[in-house]
Amino acid sequence: MFPLRLRVSAAGCALVLGASAALLSSSTAVAASSKPVVREGPVRQATSSAGAADASVGPFTEPGFAADCTWHEFGEGEQPPWWLTFADPLCVEYSKRDITVDDGGALRFLVAEPSRFAIAMVTCHYYQKDHWSVQSTHGATPWVAWDGQYWWDKAARRAGARLTNFRIDGHTVGIGDAVAALEPDFPDVARALSDYGRAAGETGLTVSLPYDLRCALAG
Repeated sequence: MFPLRLRVSAAGCALVLGASAALLSSSTAVAASSKPVVREGPVRQATSSAGAADASVGPFTEPGFAADCTWHEFGEGEQPPWWLTFADPLCVEYSKRDITVDDGGALRFLVAEPSRFAIAMVTCHYYQKDHWSVQSTHGATPWVAWDGQYWWDKAARRAGARLTNFRIDGHTVGIGDAVAALEPDFPDVARALSDYGRAAGETGLTVSLPYDLRCALAG
C-alpha cells in the first residue's frame, strides 16, 4: 500500500508542477508584453504576423470549431473506418473502459489504437473524447481511470487537453485536488491553479502548436 501511495503522491506532484509551469509561462508572457514596443514597417509587420501565434499556456477551453463537429462514436476495441481520415473537422468519441487483462479487452484495445491514431494525423481540426478504465479483471478497482478531451486546431496553432475524474487505484489525482488542499492555507495559489482544474481529479490546459503551412493555407 505504501508504494501505491508514493505513486499517487508522485502523480499529484507532477500535475501540480505542470500547472505551475503553465502559470509561470503565462506570467512571463505578461511581463514580456510590458516591455517598450518597437514600431515595425508594414513589410516587416506582415512577415511577422504570418508566423505569429499565441505562445502562452492557458486554461482549457473548447475549440473554436466545436460547434461544427459531427461526432463519430466507437465502442470497445472498435476501429474507425479509413475514410474518416479525410474528415475536417474530425470529431470522435471512444469507449476504452474494458482495458482488462484477463478477458482480452486489453489486447483488443491495443489492436484498435494504431488505426485510431492514423485517421487523426492528417486533419487540421481534431477533437477526441474518450473514457478510460484499466483493470486486472471485471469488478476490480481500476488501476487508472479517467474521462478525456483532447483537441488541436493546426490552423490556429492551438491545442487543448482536459482530464476529469482521474483516479489512481480509486484515489482522485489532479489540479482540482491540489486546489482543495491548498485553499485553507494558500488561497492565492489555489485561486491561480483553479483555472487549470477545480473538481477532484480534474486537470486541463491549452498550449501553442508549431506552424503548419498546409493547415494555415486551408484555414
